[in-house]
Amino acid sequence: MIKALYNDSEQLLRDMVATPSLSFEEEKVSDLVYSRLTEWGVEAERVKNNIICRQSCHDSSRPSFLLCAHLDTVPPSKEYDFNPYESRQESMPGAVCGLGSNDDGGSVVSMIAVFRYFKDIKLPFNLILALSTEEERSGPNGMRYMWDNCFKDEVKWAIVGEPTQMRAATSERGLLVLDGKAKGKSGHAARNEGVNAIYRAINDIEKLLSHKFEKVSPLMGEVHLNVTQIEAGTAHNVVPDECRFVVDIRPTDLYTNEEILSELQAECESTLTPRNLSNRSSACGAASPLLKCLSDLGIETFSSPTTSDWMRIGCDAIKMGPGDSARSHKKNEYLLCSELEQAIEQYIKFIQHYADTME
Repeated sequence: MIKALYNDSEQLLRDMVATPSLSFEEEKVSDLVYSRLTEWGVEAERVKNNIICRQSCHDSSRPSFLLCAHLDTVPPSKEYDFNPYESRQESMPGAVCGLGSNDDGGSVVSMIAVFRYFKDIKLPFNLILALSTEEERSGPNGMRYMWDNCFKDEVKWAIVGEPTQMRAATSERGLLVLDGKAKGKSGHAARNEGVNAIYRAINDIEKLLSHKFEKVSPLMGEVHLNVTQIEAGTAHNVVPDECRFVVDIRPTDLYTNEEILSELQAECESTLTPRNLSNRSSACGAASPLLKCLSDLGIETFSSPTTSDWMRIGCDAIKMGPGDSARSHKKNEYLLCSELEQAIEQYIKFIQHYADTME
């Protein structure tokens, strides 16, 4: 059975790569995966373009364990050396190549394989598979919608599938993006008129970059902050009256996004406007049985610098999946077939051992 699961997973991943699935445009890939699940005898529910599968022995009196991964991708890099929707490349015969193969198709297909393995096996918990959409752009109709409307009262534990080389992230940073706007007064540059908004923005940017957050997380370290965009001016001889800039912040578990915003705004003359305050940091509970299971199986743990659907769920969780985050959002994305096999085996061992400890 395991060999058949490997083969099915590899073929589905190749078919997913060939099906464009940008965030907010996931209908075709959702159709593909739903159809394949039906062919394999797996009952699936479509919730918008998300997919949910429950075991045949699902029992509402038991707690539930969620396996979740996302179907959507970012746009392909223009630097690809090959068609990003072509999964077979002569230079990498042992890999599935192309957009979404690593992030997050590998997790999707391996979690489907694991759910198929346990589909009819009664465990001390219900196993639920959730394949989400809109993850890459923090959309409202993906995991956030499913958690609030489908899972919030029943799911107790989760594995979030993301490319981690099958190491387990026991915490991850949040994301806070601020749009800064410095105001000045326009004037003619030749007459040295006006108040230059660029200079005001630069002054505030220097304050932001030199700012030190006092609390340092034992799990994640310091809050990370980078200014990533700046825009101003209409002509070479006009003193600009407005300068806009973007600040990318990666919070730790010791600060809420609201606290960070308040602390930074107090330092700046420019107005700082958050794009979203809900992309919080996440961490597995210190007494979590998930941690014990990881330790029992000798699975390496780490703190992740990247965000995921973890921030949209409200239960004890870890992040673990095949592939390497360093390949994500770049040209020539790929996933080794051996990584896919390792993921299926490790997920099955983890679920089985977790179940055994609860017997």
